[in-house]
Amino acid sequence: MQVEIWTDINCPFCYLGKQRFETALADFEHRDDVRVVHRSFELDPTLAPGDTGAVIPKIARKYGMSVEQAAANERALGAQAEAMGLPYLTEGRDYGSSFDMHRLLHWALARGEQEKLLDALYHANFADERPAFGDRERLVTIATDAGFDPEAVRAVLDDPAAYADAVRADEQAAADLGITGVPFYVLDGKYAVSGAQPAEVFGQALATAWANRAPAVQLVGSGDTCGPDGCELPQ
Repeated sequence: MQVEIWTDINCPFCYLGKQRFETALADFEHRDDVRVVHRSFELDPTLAPGDTGAVIPKIARKYGMSVEQAAANERALGAQAEAMGLPYLTEGRDYGSSFDMHRLLHWALARGEQEKLLDALYHANFADERPAFGDRERLVTIATDAGFDPEAVRAVLDDPAAYADAVRADEQAAADLGITGVPFYVLDGKYAVSGAQPAEVFGQALATAWANRAPAVQLVGSGDTCGPDGCELPQ
């Protein structure tokens, strides 16, 4: 069974939701038969690669609140993260274009190492005091520290077309599904969960999707066939 998760590195609820989903998956009886794929979603696709800034003032501007209120919201998110054992910087974080990050995540997916890179990107954004956005070499360092070859990472970043279509395809799929916010989880292509729900909700969703997944192909009739060795002779 496949679970697709639309996320963005800028999204704190995606960071929290990943931990909660993984907690539910670890307790799921059929966890070894679940394939998780992370899909691309940009919270602000209008940002250019070099556009970056401080998170708290941006939140204040976006939601029409005071800087103090925005800072309080960040502290509340930090408290949620702490309760789950996740590090979270409540001040000093930056934001920026995540398009190149998503391209690298598709590259890592093709290598079977998407989770490792995603965890590294989340840690860089939410737990590392160094800026995570706006600097290509910083992105190379994040991937290298996670165990990826720096020259292979640079090769992807140097080619603006590399995995760009895969990112856009994910974003179009999100639009087709009516996804307007992340995280968003689609289980077995037909069950959806929106937001960083409690682990219990994810557990229920996994159980429901598994119980109602498409059955394996069942043979209901057999007739004459042709194969590599020829055709069956009529009796």
